[in-house]
Amino acid sequence: MCTAVVLCATGLLGATASTAYADDPKDPPAGSGKASGDADAGARHLDDVRKKIDALYRKAEQATDAYNAAKEQVERQQKEIVKLARTIDRTQHDLAALKRQAGALASAQYRGGGLPAEAKLMLNADPEAFLDNATLARKGQLAAKRVISQLSRLQGDLQNYSDAATDRWEQLEANRKKKESARKDIEKKIDAAKELESRLAAKEKARLQKLEDEAAFREQQKWLDSGVLDEISNKASAAGRKAISYATAQLGKDYVWGAEGPDTFDCSGLTLRSWQHAGRTIPRTSQEQWRQLPHVALQDMRPGDLIIYFSDASHVGMYLGDGAIVHAPRPGRQVTITGAGSMPILGVVRPDGDPRHHDADHVRDK
Repeated sequence: MCTAVVLCATGLLGATASTAYADDPKDPPAGSGKASGDADAGARHLDDVRKKIDALYRKAEQATDAYNAAKEQVERQQKEIVKLARTIDRTQHDLAALKRQAGALASAQYRGGGLPAEAKLMLNADPEAFLDNATLARKGQLAAKRVISQLSRLQGDLQNYSDAATDRWEQLEANRKKKESARKDIEKKIDAAKELESRLAAKEKARLQKLEDEAAFREQQKWLDSGVLDEISNKASAAGRKAISYATAQLGKDYVWGAEGPDTFDCSGLTLRSWQHAGRTIPRTSQEQWRQLPHVALQDMRPGDLIIYFSDASHVGMYLGDGAIVHAPRPGRQVTITGAGSMPILGVVRPDGDPRHHDADHVRDK
């Protein structure tokens, strides 16, 4: 099924380049002097706009990764604080019970006239009673020491738990601020990109889409011309096939930053849910996927593996085979299939790979 979809997308996956606007009869003929110059200037202007929009969305994607990481940390810290609060509550109950025991021991001594147990034993005239009481006194002493020791330990634990909870709250607030800052940064970049696009007429927007496709096509063609596919012939694992099935079922759904499905996705949200469907839990962000998942060499790549893009690991797609990936590209676009080489490849990771195999040095695409 995936191969069929990929073959339908050969305009992006690699073949022969098409002329930029040959199918637009409204364009003036190439030799029409001033009109031709105006067309060239218009094309250059559109290409500049494309580059600016692309740069803004790239920065928004970097901020999205920071947002997702901070969001994940906030959720983890909230759970840790709840656990600490429960531990503190249990410790306080244990401490109260021990204090009651200590109070009972003190009351018993007071009722005995305040004399130490040893003095009472010495004053006892009955030898048998003396020995019996000696045993009881020894047990009482051990019990009192145990209570005092437990009291001391629990008080220390309680202080440690309280300190840990305070630290978690401080980290939580720091990550909340990071998350808020990243959210504002994302919205600012996306709004700027949308504002640039909104200035374009409908015809220019169509041409802008063509320019984006052609830029992706050129990069894909260079990747294919390197002969990389000659060395890639591996088949997907059973889990990989399940992940691919889920990812390709999402085709056409909108990209929304920070989204993890089921109706919208960002790039790492799509890979997260796809592999979750296959029974594997992987990190939330593309950067953590790159950092934590087993790395594999490009020539050893198989369908279902994740390709990490850009030097900052800020984008991810799932390899389908035949030189294609499925990914959630950016705001304003939908989950789609495109060429695996249409963006700069940082490396490849395998969610169901051997965790001991994590050598990044040989997987980078130089």
